[in-house]
Amino acid sequence: MDAAAMGPDELLTTTRAVRRRLDLTRPVDLDTVKECLRIALQAPSGGNAQQWRWMVVTDPAQRAAVGRWHTRAWQERFLPRQEEYPAAMVESAGHLARHIADVPVLLIPCLELESAALPEGSQASLWGSLLPAAWSYMLAARARGLGTAWTTVHLAYEREVAEVLGLPDNVRQGALIPTAHVLGTGFRPARRRPVEEVLYLDRWS
Repeated sequence: MDAAAMGPDELLTTTRAVRRRLDLTRPVDLDTVKECLRIALQAPSGGNAQQWRWMVVTDPAQRAAVGRWHTRAWQERFLPRQEEYPAAMVESAGHLARHIADVPVLLIPCLELESAALPEGSQASLWGSLLPAAWSYMLAARARGLGTAWTTVHLAYEREVAEVLGLPDNVRQGALIPTAHVLGTGFRPARRRPVEEVLYLDRWS
């Protein structure tokens, strides 16, 4: 879909986690991915440090290696707790875990830090300088007819994935965003709690 054909409200309310409807057979143009990233780089960056780094994985062998760790983490860490989540989410996330190596593009947003250790205390500023840009990438992809999903399952094996990708110790991963063309066109807003149930004015009460 052309970006000009979708209004901002529709874009923001219909960018969904696409798992079962990713087209695993159609390649994604790398120039389109770069275009989405150029838009993402306009997101806020604390102190304008721009410590974000973007690992784009397209090689089938590399995708398979990353996918094995994602699938292992899903099977070991999340399947035993599947009753804690909605059944539909477990089903779709399981589908992604089984097929993630077949997704044509795997994007891993990262932060390049001064040292390998994450700072103590609140990390809101740190990750707040990466995650908005990652979401902007997903919005830009949606506007161009691509589907994405936000997952952090693989971070249970962050160090092992870093070895696969050759990431230095001071580069930390924030998410894994599979990217592909989508099957079908209909995406609707998700069911969410009414704003009145989550809004507080002046004091928590």
